[in-house]
Amino acid sequence: MTSTQSIKFESQDQGEETARADLYGLLATLLYAPPPQALLDTIGNSVLAGDSVLEHAWADLVAACKTAQQEAVREEYELLFVGVGKPEVMLYGSFYLSGFLMEKPLAELRTDLSLLGLQRSDDVVESEDHLASLCEVMRYLIASDDVVHANLAAQEKFFNAHMRAWVVDCCNAIEASSNAKFYKPVARLARIFFEVEMQAFDMA
Repeated sequence: MTSTQSIKFESQDQGEETARADLYGLLATLLYAPPPQALLDTIGNSVLAGDSVLEHAWADLVAACKTAQQEAVREEYELLFVGVGKPEVMLYGSFYLSGFLMEKPLAELRTDLSLLGLQRSDDVVESEDHLASLCEVMRYLIASDDVVHANLAAQEKFFNAHMRAWVVDCCNAIEASSNAKFYKPVARLARIFFEVEMQAFDMA
């Protein structure tokens, strides 16, 4: 994944696309599995700048990481997203779009990923509609040198088709959970970032 140290929310001519890709990559890392202590410490030591809503959300995550301990975050992750039986919060698009896992939205996603020349790695255990996996695809579509597939039109098409309808609901579910401590600012940052992305795509 990309380094969190380069996330500065700069102006477009100073690397806005790099910042977008970095944030998608960071969210993918935080949502796929409990983060290691080294990552928590790196985020906690990040330099803060700016006064936008997104930057305030980033500051809240930085503050949470300053005191976060890996084991406590791991326990919270498992309580929220793994659990015994059905997780408290689902991170899969098919659940929000159809009410069930492994349904038609996942099949449609796999078709679109194939058209982009992408497929799930053998060592990835989660299905492709996991929010972390979708964030990683967006990171690729922003950061890749593949001019055929990785461009603004492809980003907008993928986001609108496979993320837009449900990602805010997912983030709201995390924020609303009484068990979410560390992941509350993670979800808030993700929600605000996704809302900014929606606004930007609407204006494109």
